[in-house]
Amino acid sequence: MKKRIRWIAAHGVVRYGAKKAAQAGDPQAMLVADPATRADPRQVFERIRASGPLVKTRISNITVNHRVVHELLRSDDFKVTELGADLPTPLRWIENKTRSKALHPLKPPSLLSVEPPEHTRYRKLVSSVFTPRAVAKMREMVQEKADSLLEELVAGGREVDIVDKYCAQLPVAVIGTILGVPDSDRQRVLEFGEMAAPSLDLGLSWEQFNRVEDGLEQFDAWLADHLAELRRNPGEDLMSELIKATEDGVGLDDQELRATAGLVLAAGFETTVNLLGSGIRLLLDHPDQLDLLQQDPLHWPTAVEEMLRLESPVQLTARRAKRDVTIEGVPVPEGGLVVLVLAGANRDPEVFDDPYRFDVTRTNANKHLSFSGGRHFCLGAALAKAETEVGLKTLFDRFPHLRSAGEGIRRDTRVLHGWASLPVDLGQPAATGAAR
Repeated sequence: MKKRIRWIAAHGVVRYGAKKAAQAGDPQAMLVADPATRADPRQVFERIRASGPLVKTRISNITVNHRVVHELLRSDDFKVTELGADLPTPLRWIENKTRSKALHPLKPPSLLSVEPPEHTRYRKLVSSVFTPRAVAKMREMVQEKADSLLEELVAGGREVDIVDKYCAQLPVAVIGTILGVPDSDRQRVLEFGEMAAPSLDLGLSWEQFNRVEDGLEQFDAWLADHLAELRRNPGEDLMSELIKATEDGVGLDDQELRATAGLVLAAGFETTVNLLGSGIRLLLDHPDQLDLLQQDPLHWPTAVEEMLRLESPVQLTARRAKRDVTIEGVPVPEGGLVVLVLAGANRDPEVFDDPYRFDVTRTNANKHLSFSGGRHFCLGAALAKAETEVGLKTLFDRFPHLRSAGEGIRRDTRVLHGWASLPVDLGQPAATGAAR
């Protein structure tokens, strides 16, 4: 009963209200509650854009303007929000009193939901472990994992779900190695991530809510055991380093460590799974762009930036005003919410020429905002790009005749964006020596 009450307070009321508002044509509600809009949001993005840089909706304020999103991600007038903070006061009280004890990516002490000084301390500790040098060393390991997984595909049948057999397996193998996850636990971690992926969304169905709650609770319990084992038997992995890391002699306490480690672990593969799948689909849908990459592999880094721009793995985020402010002539009161649609900002024609066109040679593709910005810029951005570049180049080098074998199934999530399933025909593989 307690769980049902929490769902009604945190999701049921929002789900009902968003559905009604979407039917009435509210653009923000359509992005949340209308599956057709989520599958192809272009019309709604452009409707919001035509209405102004910042648009007031029935729910809050929303923007798809690149300049505004860029500024607000860095503004000291705004802060991140947390789970339940946007609900009406009575529902917020109910959600707070009935919420699960399991850690949540949108509840403190998660990096996603805290501000300085806590955020500064957590981020310094994580950054001291995830250094640029450490990430650079990972590229060789990514290549080894990719080669190994593709050899397994060669040994199997021609038609496969490339998301299940490759896009999901590569990131979880890489992040598992980095964070000291035993091989025997990696499939479980992947399953936890898939169960918990909708945890960033509001308006979940009762079935989704139960699955998310189960995933978060199981992941939290597994993570506590994993960290305890690393304390007893530390390895050379970065998670063991994070356990030992201190700032001015102070390290992360148990809850902070679990929250930080859990976010790094989950974010380390969830977004990359989506990016790999979206990249494959883009290249299969645009064979001329794949030809360009096969003729000149130097375009691969730009191609990855363009994939991030056009198919952002994280579609939107939000910020709450710390004080009364006016943005582009629109007053936002203290506590007022602004939804920043990263995917819409990435298609702003004021920044990107012909913004809905996929162009692996686009000179300013790296101006996308898919990794957020400011103090909350994604710590794993460099690793995600390296994994995607190595993973996709190696895949298409090994299987140069790879083609689509079906429509595929998109993920049923609002914030995270990608493919749940993508059937392909691998075609005849290239000889091992011919790859790369």
